[in-house]
Amino acid sequence: MISHERRYPSNGFRNSGVPHPPPPEETLRSEKFQVERKVFVLSLKENPRGRFLRITEDVGGRRDHVILPVSGLEDLRRVLDLMIQADKETPAKLTGEA
Repeated sequence: MISHERRYPSNGFRNSGVPHPPPPEETLRSEKFQVERKVFVLSLKENPRGRFLRITEDVGGRRDHVILPVSGLEDLRRVLDLMIQADKETPAKLTGEA
């Protein structure tokens, strides 16, 4: 047996094998918008660990999430502004848009 196998059971959980429930969250604000067939929800939330932005993409019932701590919101805005500016300044090379 490899030494780490003794410490961690095969199910990947270090304790009893039962996953811990997520900490309680409070939604401070939520906004939803649709782009083509995708629905995006941006939710500013808070839990005992702090505030964060949850970005949810829903496509036909399949959801994906991105979590960004609020400490990264200014960087996100800066990068989005750069992407918007690049889009305005760069002509499209393909006929269809993404």
